[in-house]
Formats: sequence, structure tokens, C-alpha cells
Amino acid sequence: MKKALANLGLGLFTLTILLPIVWVLFSSLKAGDRIVGAPWSLPTTLHWENYSNAWKEGDIGGALFNSLFVTVGSLLLLLPIGSMAAYVLARYPFRGSKTLFAGFMGGMMFPNFLVIVPLFFLLNSLHLYDTKFGLIAVYVAYSLPFTIFVMSGFYQSLPGELAEAAMMDGCGHAGTFFKVMAPLARPGLIVVGIFNAIGLWNEYALALVLVPSNENHTLPIGIANLAMTQQYKSDWGALFAGLVIVMLPVLAMYWVFKDKIHETMLAGAVKG
Repeated sequence: MKKALANLGLGLFTLTILLPIVWVLFSSLKAGDRIVGAPWSLPTTLHWENYSNAWKEGDIGGALFNSLFVTVGSLLLLLPIGSMAAYVLARYPFRGSKTLFAGFMGGMMFPNFLVIVPLFFLLNSLHLYDTKFGLIAVYVAYSLPFTIFVMSGFYQSLPGELAEAAMMDGCGHAGTFFKVMAPLARPGLIVVGIFNAIGLWNEYALALVLVPSNENHTLPIGIANLAMTQQYKSDWGALFAGLVIVMLPVLAMYWVFKDKIHETMLAGAVKG
């Protein structure tokens, strides 16, 4: 009985996730009047032009490139820096290390909208305002606390004998980290990278203030602008097509790395 109820609950939970995705996908292939007049009906004619309208009129193509550039660039800096910082804080305690770690954890509880004004003046003084590189620097700093928090737990769970054996074989601290410890923590890096990528891909507030020009807009801002323009035109199909374009990279990334995510979660449950 308990197993049946559990399966029923999981099935209902799965439906609450899949049904909105399927509805958005079908709506992106329907005409605007069909979306408003018969929102729950299946598309009788596939309107693929909705995607071209969203791509051209909403400049989704440029926003997609900007989001890819900013997200990938942030991860390329964030993962090595966060991983190295977490390794030092987890395996080599020093005077003030706990205070430093607590400072990073405090950053996780600090709302980002409270630092928008100081960041505006800082980036403006560094001539990085309204640039993708300035946004990357802000994203890296903003995502470091979560990355250090998760990765420090992974490094603490790794056996210290492996690091000692590597150093006895002639590896220095850097060699031990890059050749032994970092590869062992790769599942954690993948999971942290996925969660950070999803968060940065969907980030709106910081990008809205720090990259105001149209040529630097990211996808969340592009979708918001598309929503405003398409509401006046009543082109709801293009709006839903834009939403599908936003969702597809995230869903594809999760589908590629789903096994790694499940293995890491199960490993964490067994260690706990």
C-alpha cells in the first residue's frame, strides 16, 4: 500500500513537471488565436514560423549567443577558482580559515539586488559596465559561495591517504590537487557546474542593470522584451517559441548529465 501511494505521488509530481513543458511546446506550434481561443487543444497546423519570428523580431539569436558566452565564460573561471578555494579550506585549515569560510557562506544569504548599485559604480569605474566580461566577473563572484560550500564537502569526504601517497611519490601541493584530488571530485564539479549554469542562464536582475544595451542582452532579458512586444501584436505563438528556445539548452544539458547527477546524489546519500 505504501509503495503504491509513493508511486502515485511520484507520478503526480512527474505530471506537474511534464504537462507545462508539453503545453508550452504545443503552444509554440499554434497560431495566436488558437492559443487564446482553445489553449488546451492540440495544434492542427504546425506554425514553424513562430520560431523564426521569435528569433528575428525578439533578437533571440543574439541573446542566445550572449547567454552562452556569459554562462560558459563564468563556468570556465568559476569552477577552477571555486574548486581550489574549497580544497584549501577543506584540507588545509589555517588561522582565520573558519572565519573566511563563514564569510563565503554569508554571501549565499545576501540578496543580489542589494549590491546592484555598488556593482554599477564599481564596474563603471573599471570600464566594465555594459560589457559581457564585466557581467562574467560579477557572476563568478556571486556564484563562488555556493561552489565553495558544495565542493568543500566533497573534498572533506575524500580519503586523505591518497593525497599523502601522491606527495610521497613526489607530487607537490599543486600536482596533488590537479592530478589526484580534482579528478576524484569530478562528479561534484559536474553537479556544481550544472546548478550554476542553470542559475546563470536564468539570471535576470543583475543582467538587466549591468548590461542595458540591446547588443549585450541575455536570454531572460530578451524573453522579457519579447513578451512586451508580442503582447501588443498578439503574436502569442512567437512568445511561446521563445520560451522553448530558452528551455531547450537546460533540458538538453540535464539529459546529457542526468546519470552523473543521479550517481552523485546517491553517493552523497550513502556517505550521509
